[in-house]
Amino acid sequence: MARPFVSVLIDTYNHERFIEQAVVSALEQDFPPSECEIIVVDDGSTDATPEIVRKFEPRVRLVRKANGGQASAFNAGIPECRGEIVAFLDGDDWWAPTKLSRVAPILRADPEVGIVGHGTAAVYPDGRVQTEVLRESFRYRLDSPEGARTFSMRKSFLGTRSTIRSSILRRILPVPETIRIEADEFVFTMAAVLGDVQVVPEALFFYRIHADNFFSLHGFREKGVRLKQQSLAELAAQLSTRLRGLGLGDEAVRIVTAAIQVEADQLRLSLDGGYPWETVATELALYRYLHGDAPLVHRGFKRATLLPALVVPPRFYYRVRRWLAANGWYRRMRRYVFPVPQPGHVDRMWTADKA
Repeated sequence: MARPFVSVLIDTYNHERFIEQAVVSALEQDFPPSECEIIVVDDGSTDATPEIVRKFEPRVRLVRKANGGQASAFNAGIPECRGEIVAFLDGDDWWAPTKLSRVAPILRADPEVGIVGHGTAAVYPDGRVQTEVLRESFRYRLDSPEGARTFSMRKSFLGTRSTIRSSILRRILPVPETIRIEADEFVFTMAAVLGDVQVVPEALFFYRIHADNFFSLHGFREKGVRLKQQSLAELAAQLSTRLRGLGLGDEAVRIVTAAIQVEADQLRLSLDGGYPWETVATELALYRYLHGDAPLVHRGFKRATLLPALVVPPRFYYRVRRWLAANGWYRRMRRYVFPVPQPGHVDRMWTADKA
């Protein structure tokens, strides 16, 4: 059998409601089927996920394993991939039909490009869709402090929407299996050191927001939040070691890992509490990473909202903030009075789902 150019790798766990749409979106690409294989790694599902995937055999190959998290699914699935490039997809998300035909030629044409990302359409349970794309195509490499700053500002266009050269993935394995739900960030961060990153200015990926989504944490469930906090802390620690092993300098490593650690600290404070000054320091640091180019008036508003955090315990502060965020009147006020600042290099747009 001829070697395919693209291996589609779908990792899944208890996605019986969603896995069929993910698989079908890979099968219905406007890309030659002869140049593509599809592998689904089932991470120990206890629902009907594997039975649904088997309906698509032999066009789709199912790899089953005991539950161990996303990193273990990558460690099981990547060696099974025969393609020159691997396109990642989570079992609860799906692709636009032009995904592979858009990204594969970039990697085929230029061996210096090691990873390709693109925009995302986040689909919410109420039917709203938030599309986020870069204003223009962009290329960079994580090989310096400046590259690290660029990476930190644009890494939201990577994740499990990334397509990466197999030769790079083989250098990254094994993915530390202590990173249960943030393993894709470990993979694409390491890949950004080993090859150029190309981000195309189109939304080719649909990211489903739902109650069981560990990454987006739609709603506050302590078990899921704690799992994410632990995974982020482990991700920062593992990257700190492994990036230095690739020769990345200390300052660049600090820039990459500090943003991850700050997010882990925020979740830790919301779960376990701490000192009020920790809340203020963490929130200001996270704000700088996410909205470093925000207008002065918005920076003032952010500092005003942190005044209560100077005196109240962190868990109480975050509980009140979640309550406010869940209220429609507050969201409307924020949208019209102090909307979330939009980075200059990004276009964001809200629409209604017409599906």
